[in-house]
Amino acid sequence: MKMSLIKIDPLRVEEEKIKKVAEVLSRGGLVIVPTETVYGIVVNSYDEMAVKRLYQIKERPFNKPFTIIIERKERIEEFAQNISSSVYKLIDVFWPGPLTVIIPKENLPDTVGLRMPHHSFLLKLITEVKFPLYCPSANISGRPPPRTLEEALRDLKGKVDLAVDGGPASLGIESTIVDLTKEPFSIIREGAIPKEKIEEVKNKKIVLFVCTGNSCRSVMAEALLKKRLKEMNRTDVEVISAGIANIGSLKPTLETIELLKSEGIDVSGYNSKSINPLMIKKADLIFVMESIHEKRIRELAPYVKNNLFLLKEFAKIEIGDDLEIPDPIGKSKEYYDDIFRLIKEAVERIANII
Repeated sequence: MKMSLIKIDPLRVEEEKIKKVAEVLSRGGLVIVPTETVYGIVVNSYDEMAVKRLYQIKERPFNKPFTIIIERKERIEEFAQNISSSVYKLIDVFWPGPLTVIIPKENLPDTVGLRMPHHSFLLKLITEVKFPLYCPSANISGRPPPRTLEEALRDLKGKVDLAVDGGPASLGIESTIVDLTKEPFSIIREGAIPKEKIEEVKNKKIVLFVCTGNSCRSVMAEALLKKRLKEMNRTDVEVISAGIANIGSLKPTLETIELLKSEGIDVSGYNSKSINPLMIKKADLIFVMESIHEKRIRELAPYVKNNLFLLKEFAKIEIGDDLEIPDPIGKSKEYYDDIFRLIKEAVERIANII
């Protein structure tokens, strides 16, 4: 077989070369490509003949599936549903990068392996082709993974249709593969990311506070819980906050800054964040101030209802009290003080139970 060769600059995406590779793949071709880990072979996962050929040239058992590469974290939900918060925690930290996650597909007991590579050429190619790509390492199974195109061609010269030379792989070691289909999770292959790092990220609890603009109530709650956890020497919890309004970057209100300053906390450099689905899905506990926030969270991630609470439920309240913590913006100093007291009470209790 006559093989074509193209050379790319890994720091500059060249559209005409992307299109050339995409055309070869759309015809059922096999292409050697660079990634940040090692060189791989990409193929249209929907093309049965091309996939069969890939198994044959790699001398790989047909019952051993290939990893699919994607270009956006959000696409993980095209391949699986009811994904655990552990998966979202890991991809939030390690994607794009050398992490492959094995997760259950909707039609159990099938599973799928997914990775988002950290390579601009490859990410652009995935976007261009419009079909899922398999991307195993470019070697015969059992042999060392190739760090350069020259190493890949020792096994595969004349067996593929096109080879892309992007220079040596920046990492030169395969991705870490984590099986998250059951608990406890298992490391199938320890690669570029050490097992200890995976465990640290996966096992950390994430607490999310949500209000409207993320400039007062949720900022108070985040800052107070962080302080309390530090006093308790807890390093196994990450605390974040966000607002449901897409307002952009805001500073905390002056009243919020002053109230937290009285607790020895400086939030003057804080910038507000808008809520996004990934924040919600990676969180173990979500606390909102009002029912409107609860409704918005459920719209973005319907299945999180079991770890979603109104924050005031954890404060000292009387039977029959309204369970919402209203927005104090524009209200008096005394009103702000009352809201702050409620939030502090709730946070203290949360710190003792998480």
